Amino acid sequence: MGDAHRIGVVGLGVISRAYLDTLVGRDAVRVTAVADLDASRSAAVAAELPGVRALSVEELLNSPDVDTVLNLTVPAAHAEIALGAVARGKNVYGEKPLAAELADAQAVLEAAAKASVRVGCAPDTVLGTGVQTARAAVEAGAIGRPLFASAVMITPGHERWHPQPDFYYAPGGGPLLDMGPYYLSSLVHLLGPVRAVIGASSRLRSERVIGSGPRAGERIPVEVDSHVSGVLEHEGGALTTLTTSFDGVGTTAAPIEVHGETGTLTLPDPNHFDGEVRLQELGGSDRRALPPSAGYVGGARGVGLLDFVAADGGSPARASGELALHVLETMTALLRSSAEGRRIELSTSVERPAPVPLTPVEQWR
Repeated sequence: MGDAHRIGVVGLGVISRAYLDTLVGRDAVRVTAVADLDASRSAAVAAELPGVRALSVEELLNSPDVDTVLNLTVPAAHAEIALGAVARGKNVYGEKPLAAELADAQAVLEAAAKASVRVGCAPDTVLGTGVQTARAAVEAGAIGRPLFASAVMITPGHERWHPQPDFYYAPGGGPLLDMGPYYLSSLVHLLGPVRAVIGASSRLRSERVIGSGPRAGERIPVEVDSHVSGVLEHEGGALTTLTTSFDGVGTTAAPIEVHGETGTLTLPDPNHFDGEVRLQELGGSDRRALPPSAGYVGGARGVGLLDFVAADGGSPARASGELALHVLETMTALLRSSAEGRRIELSTSVERPAPVPLTPVEQWR
């Protein structure tokens, strides 16, 4: 364990447990410190994990026992924590989005480049067998030349289950910035980067009611658009129609479909690592399931961080800051397009991440 990459976790909300379950006890990484604005929370987590210290955020950022800061704070704090880690010569890997504002995300990557440290960002669900099997099928020519895709995410809103849902309806939140990264990262893997967007959005309810936990029944304000639709123009010419909403009860639409000249692929929910990929070929009436052929088998939150650590030797990380920046610009451009009523051309692009070969659980863990 002496050569293990040392991780310090900032932010111990709901998602942190999934990361810790993946990271603790691995050979390649070692969680050395945790921090949260609620000191009692960090103390409780540290007490469960041998060798892990509970520190203040400032102490963790300054700790010589941390190589990479795992940034699990709310979106509004992503840039501040990332810049603090970079300023102290540490790598940073964060939850999505990379930052609440595009300029802040750009500042993080610029600062990291100057400091010669690395930036990674979720989602890593796209590295699982669901999206990666679909990508392998596209690249093998299973649907011929890809022509267009659809991506749909519709829920009633996270306040129904999350006990502290305020940040979902604050700047940096909303259905697009919260859930869009799963879909857009998948689409970059499948169809390549985006060159331009056209968007429309709405906010027809000014408040939401918390449905669970100690604040159940409390009303919270909605500060961002809760329904966003748009069209993405990919650099290769394919088009994607995208819908993300916290305003619908449910949908029967497939999370992602990719349509080509000779076939259609149906993908599982990109918020999960696996799931069934189905192919319907031209002239056929049935959609057959494809066996998993690529991706991290049995993937779990944090596999992207393990991939990030493994890439330290020089190969680009798949869950990279550059990909997260391009996804964030795509999302903010959709919102700008809606506000300004015009097509927006993007200023960023990104190389498609390397595909993930079929990797059994015992190998990546």
